[in-house]
Amino acid sequence: MGSELLIKNGRVIDPANGIDKKCNVLITDGKIAEVGEVKKDVQRVIDAEGKLVTPGLIDIHVHFREPGDEEEETIASGSMAAVAAGFTSVVCMPNTNPVIENETDIEYIHRKARQARKTHVYTMGAITKGLQGVELAEMGFMAEAGAVGFTDDGRGVQDPAVMRRALKYAAMFNVFIAQHCQDDAIAGKGVMNSGYYSTILGLPGLDPLAEQAMLWRDIQLIKKTNVRYHAQHISTAGSVELIRQAKNESLPITCEVAPHHLLLTDECCAEYDTNYKVNPPLRSERDVEALRQAVADGLVDALATDHAPHLQSEKELEFLTAPFGIASLECALALYVKALIEPGILDWPGLIRLMAEKPAKIIGVDKGTLSKGKQADVTIIDPKAEYKIDVNTFHSKSRNCPYHGWTVKGKAEKTIVGGEIRFEA
Repeated sequence: MGSELLIKNGRVIDPANGIDKKCNVLITDGKIAEVGEVKKDVQRVIDAEGKLVTPGLIDIHVHFREPGDEEEETIASGSMAAVAAGFTSVVCMPNTNPVIENETDIEYIHRKARQARKTHVYTMGAITKGLQGVELAEMGFMAEAGAVGFTDDGRGVQDPAVMRRALKYAAMFNVFIAQHCQDDAIAGKGVMNSGYYSTILGLPGLDPLAEQAMLWRDIQLIKKTNVRYHAQHISTAGSVELIRQAKNESLPITCEVAPHHLLLTDECCAEYDTNYKVNPPLRSERDVEALRQAVADGLVDALATDHAPHLQSEKELEFLTAPFGIASLECALALYVKALIEPGILDWPGLIRLMAEKPAKIIGVDKGTLSKGKQADVTIIDPKAEYKIDVNTFHSKSRNCPYHGWTVKGKAEKTIVGGEIRFEA
């Protein structure tokens, strides 16, 4: 007999198959064997009474800093943080040091992930060599080696001709291009959202137009090429309208939103606390409302953390010179509950759709469901677990998280990857 595991009495939520009911899930040899009234006697049983049983959560935007900045995060520490947060799959960004720009780099990430044996780690390759925006990286070889897509995340591709070429190449390899939408000529040296607060704080502003101008330009390129395109961490009301229009025209465009853009505003920067320094920056109350509305309207395809760990010594620099980024992987689920479920914008099936089913589709992996025969990646969530976010308990190596001390609700209790319990609270 193979290994069997029965998860019983939980509320099973599997949006892809329209399931939301109290039932059992049987896992055999690392695969989903049955969902429903399983009447089988097995030795290993998890009683999920009062808990949610969902497809494994997927975060399509994380920075694990390896190779190059292992003191901030490694694939091993990031993988541990991921399973502790309920994520069974993550996608690493290529803006490491050196940049992930050839097949050897892709294979290195995959090898490190296998050694860590926690979560599935996928990676994107760089669009351009060294993220310089000039010469295309070896997209074909990277796609063959298993890159799920391409992005110069951290930078936008400034030259429209280079971007157009990248889109055409991506179509040949049937992968998608993701963009950090930021026109540097407009962004200048901005370190926070330009507006009232940047003015009174005396900090250079980053105009929302920098994001919108590039997004608008890229949409014109997609109209020409009809290639799959993903807008990363959109943050402005204007971007929402551009996405709305593009989707109305049935263009192959998807987008993601990060927790901080749903919960925080530029007013948070008033104390010059660099844990609130992030790119794209925290925007106005109006932008936050627009993003929440975009989620409610079904315009947002994925919730992604943009987990960006940094050393305390770096974040202790003054606001102008400190690096951009928030480490939020381990409290992400509870943050989405706070931003979207508590105000009634989404219900649990709606949240799981944006944290599992749709992210899997964007990156083109056969995950995000509890369909029979699929690899058993399962997250068991306690929706009532109330706790205080404490950065000192993070498995991540970094603590640059502005939510320290927040009281939140909703926690991953067990994370099952390929039928194996890789984390239990």
